Amino acid sequence: MNPVEQLISRFQDLVAQVPDLVQPLIVLLAGAVPFVEGEGGAVVGVLGGLHPVVAAVAAGTGNLLCVLGVVVLTSRARAAVVTRRSDRVAVGAGAAAPEGEEGTNLAAPAGAGAKPKSNGRQRFDRWLVRFGVPGASLLGPLAVPTPFTAALLVGSGTPRGWVLLWQAVAIVLWTTVATVSAWLALQVVTLV
Repeated sequence: MNPVEQLISRFQDLVAQVPDLVQPLIVLLAGAVPFVEGEGGAVVGVLGGLHPVVAAVAAGTGNLLCVLGVVVLTSRARAAVVTRRSDRVAVGAGAAAPEGEEGTNLAAPAGAGAKPKSNGRQRFDRWLVRFGVPGASLLGPLAVPTPFTAALLVGSGTPRGWVLLWQAVAIVLWTTVATVSAWLALQVVTLV
């Protein structure tokens, strides 16, 4: 059993052991975990006996809160890097250096330290070029978890409001698909 399957199994066990009022909170926490996300969290909730709508809302909320946190942190980090890089370029271009610093060019040589992109990242990059932010957000979960997709989009300069909008649409869509699928599977099992 892989680690994600173990994690989902543990969330299912936990949902079965806690009081009914706490179960949506467990599903919300499951939805906030990358690789489990809203889809896995909703399945955990439905299989744990929660009403499908409650499971979907709790899992989707957890996933969206995680994405919101990642977007805020990534946008702040990107702003700090861009600001610092523009300051370094200005100093390296001959602008007056702050007192005690030399005006040297701190840019790294081209290709230095570049790592090859993973298969998921390459697929995501192709989708971003081909379909834009909406397509990358909607198809991104097929390649990488939504928090990673959000970080990639914000890190590449996409406005965070646009990223949050399309990530929310993707979370609602995929969580709904997973919830309905899990509910239908339970209905078929109970008929047999």
